[in-house]
Amino acid sequence: MEGVLTPEIWIAVAEKTKIPDLRRTTRDEPDYDKLMRYRIGILDQHGIKLSDIQAVIRSLSLLDGAKQFLDELRTLTQVVILSDTFEQFAQPLIRQLNWPTLLCHRLIVENDRITGYQLRIPDQKRKAVAAFKSLNYHVVSAGDSFNDTGMLAEANAGFLIHAPENVKQQFPQFKAVESHAELLKLIKGAI
Repeated sequence: MEGVLTPEIWIAVAEKTKIPDLRRTTRDEPDYDKLMRYRIGILDQHGIKLSDIQAVIRSLSLLDGAKQFLDELRTLTQVVILSDTFEQFAQPLIRQLNWPTLLCHRLIVENDRITGYQLRIPDQKRKAVAAFKSLNYHVVSAGDSFNDTGMLAEANAGFLIHAPENVKQQFPQFKAVESHAELLKLIKGAI
């Protein structure tokens, strides 16, 4: 979702709070648990609450062309968004996308303070794709980060969109594009 259809939430929070350490994403750190423990520590250190983050998220708009891309894609096939975001973050952005199905994680919150997180299951993106394939679905996936590559490899076809150079170089087996229009062409050719 983030970096493909919506802005990166943590980068937006970093910009709003002026805490550059929060700019770190799965594009930079492939170990999701390490990244989240780091983020939660930074939030605690600076006294940033869940409601502060949610206020930033409510101010965000979708990436240019994201809604039109998703609307057109839904005329061709079913769409499920697999994301490492959290239920408590996603609602304002999912509303702007006209409520697609989202499978993501959940934050552990005490008195508006983020104290931890609960993965749906480890490696949920890849496992979700494997589960869809076990139901005899043909799965095409797209993503932008290290945490998407397992899902891309598991899918019948996987593509990178808006990926940084380090991800593209490390995973040259996935065709990389820079626009929703290019991605839509690839998906149409793969379904």
